[in-house]
Amino acid sequence: MEVIREAPLLRYLRWAKKFVKFTILSLLCFSFAILLLILYLRSQPLPETFVKQTTTIYASNGEVLDTMHRGENRISVPLAEISPALLDATIAIEDRSFREHFGFDWKRLAMAAYVDVINMDKSQGASTITQQLARNLYLSLDKTWERKIKEALLAIQLELNYSKDEILEMYVNQIYYGHSAYGVQAAAQTYFGKNAKDLTVAESAMLAGIPKGPSYYSPFVDLERAKARQKLILNAMERDHLLTSKEVEQAYAEPIKLKQPANGNVTEPAPYFRDYIATLVKNKYGIDEEKFIHGGLKIRTTLDPVVQKKAEDIVASVLPKNNPNLQVALVAMDPATGYIKAMVGGRDYKVSQFNRVLGKRQPGSSFKPIMYLSALQNGYTPLTLMKSEPTVFTYENKKQYIPGNFGGKYPNALINMREAIKTSDNIYAVKTIDFLGPQKVVEQAKQLGITSSMQAVPSLALGTSPVSPLELNAAYAAIVNKGQAVKPIAITSIEDSEGNILVEEKTEKTQVADPVASALLVNMMQSVFEQGGTGYRVAGEMNRPVAGKTGSTDYDAWLSGFTPQLVSTVWIGYDKNQKVDDVKEGYLSKKIWAQFMESALKGQPPALFDMPAGVVSVYIDPASGKLATEHCPNPQLFYFASGTEPQDYCMDHIPTNETPTPLKPPDSSTFWQRMGSWWKPNH
Repeated sequence: MEVIREAPLLRYLRWAKKFVKFTILSLLCFSFAILLLILYLRSQPLPETFVKQTTTIYASNGEVLDTMHRGENRISVPLAEISPALLDATIAIEDRSFREHFGFDWKRLAMAAYVDVINMDKSQGASTITQQLARNLYLSLDKTWERKIKEALLAIQLELNYSKDEILEMYVNQIYYGHSAYGVQAAAQTYFGKNAKDLTVAESAMLAGIPKGPSYYSPFVDLERAKARQKLILNAMERDHLLTSKEVEQAYAEPIKLKQPANGNVTEPAPYFRDYIATLVKNKYGIDEEKFIHGGLKIRTTLDPVVQKKAEDIVASVLPKNNPNLQVALVAMDPATGYIKAMVGGRDYKVSQFNRVLGKRQPGSSFKPIMYLSALQNGYTPLTLMKSEPTVFTYENKKQYIPGNFGGKYPNALINMREAIKTSDNIYAVKTIDFLGPQKVVEQAKQLGITSSMQAVPSLALGTSPVSPLELNAAYAAIVNKGQAVKPIAITSIEDSEGNILVEEKTEKTQVADPVASALLVNMMQSVFEQGGTGYRVAGEMNRPVAGKTGSTDYDAWLSGFTPQLVSTVWIGYDKNQKVDDVKEGYLSKKIWAQFMESALKGQPPALFDMPAGVVSVYIDPASGKLATEHCPNPQLFYFASGTEPQDYCMDHIPTNETPTPLKPPDSSTFWQRMGSWWKPNH
């Protein structure tokens, strides 16, 4: 039987047909697998990542006070706030087909794979911008096949989940530019001292070249090498028709003005205030350290940089250079809002970071106004008379308390409250707290904003319970606010990197004392700067109505006071138990306070202390304590709560057989009445 053999051509055709079917089936299976992979990757969430961003602290005028990054300075900005030239330069040098590919540049990938196989290593890179972003966000920098596979899968996920512009925005905000600068905004500020949106073509080309080798191509390290890299990138931009040859020449010829590195000897502004902000963020608002440093927060504060600079300069100029151990604290606040405008916590932050504005010391007589406010609400008037003379006070269990006036000086006569405040008479003060009861004074202090623990003892009248300058300043703000306590505010808002408001502080006022009593006290506190007052030595340095109170102990010197626009407190002393020389050193607290208040308010017209309804003014003969007549030699203008003023006229100076003519007080609505103790009648 004859066997018929199949022709070779038919056999080849049959095999070809099977191969085509197999190829088509394989392509279908491969395509289906790719589709399944894409659908799977599209359905899977990208790994969680925390991109470290620089937290920025702003002053009240928008100036940057500080940036927090601890070696990773990053300020993310949207694409619209980045120079287009920088984006073009980045794409031209890093991934020229970025807009066309789907996460991979197959030509570059094939070439890199060929080189890796030939060399039997993984040194050749072909990463696109998307792949670099995936690596920076989610992976280590190890050169392993496992890492490269993960990088490829994550790149696909990024392309599936984000647009090209979103990927580019994330990339330029993520990459490292050297010198702790991460992202284009921090880099632009680090190298050129400007925002990313303001970069020129020349600066953009230089900046785009740095990520290839941040320590190698940094213009701070080697400007010539950075310029060579800049030229390469400019040529790449010309190749991709992003620049003309003339524009390339102009950009390369443009002088590069680098930002000068900060002098290490220069002290940053408001260092104690910045520490205070950090404490509030973490302790008051509960934001953890990592989020505070790396969360890209925008912290807006109340600090006035101009006022702060004046405070720092005055402290530096007044404190003696030959006594570096003498310390200082100064805090200033707007009494209407509670906004802290300036804070100096010591004379040299580099030597000592302890913030003495928050430290607690005995306030001495600067505590007395708090007690006198309580007295005015419990039967006292500015004309209440008590004898100032050496006195022994006996309390429960027959305990004795023997206070003394400064320098052992006593009028040995009846004096009124105004005189007691003016001269800081201790006997009058202790007699007042003896009348009120110490516990009532403690309660008044707490209502005004004193949070420190206080002992309800007779010596409280002389300021023996320690308080911080910040607390005392808040209490004084309530006094000038006609009895409305206002909480001190240092931070107005905290915003996260996404623009969400985490914290927002607004002024809160609480009526804690009688407006009339507060106004009367303010008027009497103006006498401290009159002749014979404890602040008179510095009265000549001020050209506006001020009110305040000095305070001193063996170890402390204070002056706290205000105008209607500003309340401030100054403390002088030593950190360790070293006595303050009241004449040479204690005087400095008054000098700093006066110079600061006048300088801080320079350019603002003098503001007058208003009197609320319910206040009447009359002239008093200080010797008799009665209403003055035109014959009284030294009448003084006093203010009283309506109905508490004297009713009888002084008859001591009236000539025989002459009818007394009362000295008419100024009308309560006139300008002169509001000028208070600044206005003296003509006789």
